[in-house]
Amino acid sequence: MVKPEAPMVAVIAVAQQKGGAGKTMMAAQLAVAFAADRRVALLDIDPQGSLTAWARLRAANPKARGVVTIETVSGWRLAAALEKLRGGHEIVLIDTPPVLDSDARRAIRGADLVLVPLNPAPPDLWAAEGTLKLAAEERRAVALVFNRAAAGSKLRRVMEAGIAGRGLVLLEETLGNRAGYANAFAEGLGVAETAPSSLAGREVAALAARVLAMVA
Repeated sequence: MVKPEAPMVAVIAVAQQKGGAGKTMMAAQLAVAFAADRRVALLDIDPQGSLTAWARLRAANPKARGVVTIETVSGWRLAAALEKLRGGHEIVLIDTPPVLDSDARRAIRGADLVLVPLNPAPPDLWAAEGTLKLAAEERRAVALVFNRAAAGSKLRRVMEAGIAGRGLVLLEETLGNRAGYANAFAEGLGVAETAPSSLAGREVAALAARVLAMVA
């Protein structure tokens, strides 16, 4: 008897050494967007625990529609947690600590794709160098994503040209500097639930679709 193949599970690590780049917010927004038609889990290994706090708000909010499994684990337990979640989910997102340590390396090693959020400003790209180096050492696919991005910014265009010149992958899809993201997060929700037809909602939907295409 032929044993059926296990379903494919995409593991996405959202990683960035610099604090304030929007890493946790992006992980939460994507998880809610994915949960519309997929089984999704979030792993919080960031000691700051912002995602865990968001999860408590979500559990108490009747407006939360998508089912998102959320677990908080120490980095050294990441492999076991991933193994358990693979059995019942199609997508697992990992919110990593904003430091380069063994926990960040474990998350990147276990991922199929590393998403690196950054504001379109040189300090964020400089801070991402360590994360990019870890991803290269672990031979993991990596993509940069602009967060809090102004559409017509001259600095953004300069950043895009510099990133392209280095041969790095920068997604065309971006998240703008919009209050809708923070407002939804403060309620334990995502903009896919609070305002799916808003500009913020459309941005998240476009980013989610691109990420899915990359890990399919």
